[in-house]
Amino acid sequence: MAKTNLKERIRDDMNAARLQKNRGRARLLSTVLSDIRNREIEAGHELADVEVLEVLSKAVKMRLEAADQMGSRPELEQKEREEAEILKEYLPPQLSADEIRSMVVDAIEAGAANMGAVMGRVMPQLKGRADGRAVNQIADEELRLRRVGP
Repeated sequence: MAKTNLKERIRDDMNAARLQKNRGRARLLSTVLSDIRNREIEAGHELADVEVLEVLSKAVKMRLEAADQMGSRPELEQKEREEAEILKEYLPPQLSADEIRSMVVDAIEAGAANMGAVMGRVMPQLKGRADGRAVNQIADEELRLRRVGP
């Protein structure tokens, strides 16, 4: 059997959710497929899995940020967090803080002397596997420890 790409997997899961009458999941996956299609139109080509991961990461980030802003509406906060968890199923496993810290330290030891240089070296390696805010926080801590850069 041929290996399906990530976009096809999402489409298959959306169709399965529709058959199971799971409207919330079907609607969420349909929305993500629309986001992917819009990105394909902007890019002028069909997205590779790596680019689909970027769309998914952005969708997860948007839902988590929305959940953080829904403090006075717990039911909406819960809905946003549940949607983020569903979308995380399509992302590769997230790296631990120790794994991120190791990569940041390696970048600093390789000559990255400021936040921009550190982030520029580690983020391409972490695409879809770590939250940018967490990486930024760890990089800031490590740079302060070494008294390198601002």
